[in-house]
Amino acid sequence: MEEIKQYIDKHRDRFLEELFELLRFPSVSADPKYKDSVLKTADYVAQKLKDAGADKVEVCPTAGYPIVYGEKIIDPAKPTVLVYGHYDVQPPDPLELWISPPFEPTVRDGKIYARGACDDKGQFYMHVKAFELMMQTGTLACNVKFMIEGEEEVGSNNLGIFVKENKERLKADIVLISDTSMISMENPSLETGLRGLSYLEVEVVGPNRDLHSGVYGGAVANPATILAKLIASLHDENNHITIPGFYDDVVELTAEERKALNSAPYDEEEYKKDLDVEELWGEKGYSTFERTGTRPTLEVNGIWGGYIGEGAKTVLPSKANAKISMRLVPNQTSEKITQLFTEHFERIAPKYVKVKVTPHHGGEPVVTPTDSVAFQAAKKAITTSFGKEPIPTRGGGSIPIVALFEAELGIKTVLMGFGLDSDALHSPNEKYDIFNFYKGIETLPLFHKYFAELSK
Repeated sequence: MEEIKQYIDKHRDRFLEELFELLRFPSVSADPKYKDSVLKTADYVAQKLKDAGADKVEVCPTAGYPIVYGEKIIDPAKPTVLVYGHYDVQPPDPLELWISPPFEPTVRDGKIYARGACDDKGQFYMHVKAFELMMQTGTLACNVKFMIEGEEEVGSNNLGIFVKENKERLKADIVLISDTSMISMENPSLETGLRGLSYLEVEVVGPNRDLHSGVYGGAVANPATILAKLIASLHDENNHITIPGFYDDVVELTAEERKALNSAPYDEEEYKKDLDVEELWGEKGYSTFERTGTRPTLEVNGIWGGYIGEGAKTVLPSKANAKISMRLVPNQTSEKITQLFTEHFERIAPKYVKVKVTPHHGGEPVVTPTDSVAFQAAKKAITTSFGKEPIPTRGGGSIPIVALFEAELGIKTVLMGFGLDSDALHSPNEKYDIFNFYKGIETLPLFHKYFAELSK
């Protein structure tokens, strides 16, 4: 433990500057205008893996953005850890809400503010530096493989193909991912599951062109108004989703599971204060922890239609659109939920408009075993590093490739994240605590040590 801390202390400034370099790349996979930067980011990640001591480092092309692969096999008889992360980031919009530029990392109050600081550059780069530490101190206890992709934020469409074509290369005993959060640094936790995802876009079309709202208003259905009504109808007065069959496959928690989940530290007033809201909202009969981790949801991610520029334009829009995501829980499937939504939305649309549903991407919910050697190694590593045993929690987000790894490679995943729910992921002013960054580098070598010991 002392050797780990000494190495981090000696190189902490360099570690941070390297992360800043990584964060300066605007690697937005959703927007083609950032293509060159995304590709340069992949090259940077590959070089840093080489510098850290990885062998067979390769920037592997796909039909989209490349996957960076690297490995270090110290002994085929030893267990192998496959580290997954992603170097692409969410779009930074709206730019005017950032206090400092999204791709110029800035430190305020011990926190790094930049797009990707936590999701996932700051977190996957902990693994690169932890690997360097183990290589330089001669303490690497496991074989390590890295697979860092550039399309996670747009659905990982090409990762499945890569995995299927490289099963032998990716062969491992466990997948290790840091793309999740802890309750707090005072109350460390380990996520034991993730929700799935169905993401789609809806379009409502009325007249064949935008109309003068004075001449035609009141005689022709307004697509924006109809879209608002359709969306509002998707929840009832108890905030229960109204799509027929939506809950048919949902696995309800037992009374014991609900009790254990809700025993985690939680301050509702602090939660509301952080978000600057008067009251919380959600499905009636469930706690915040349950709503955000074990219950399915339906949310509007964006909605537009008509004139939204400066000043006034009295127009009745020809069409209106919305992007909608549904988070799924065991045993729901993204394919079935997408189908149920599409059929329902088309069924409830009034005849004076036309509707279209376009699926974008999805992923399946997962629950990770807590009795595995890998989970016990993660638990022991966090206990050693933090001086406190981690609390098992369920994550509200989605990492679709976790189910893919299990289906294609036959291996489970450990979700060992060091972010916080308050890190503003996908929002302006995303941040990552410098303390958390170094704490991750300190804790990850312990996972490798204990995983090797417990695997004997």
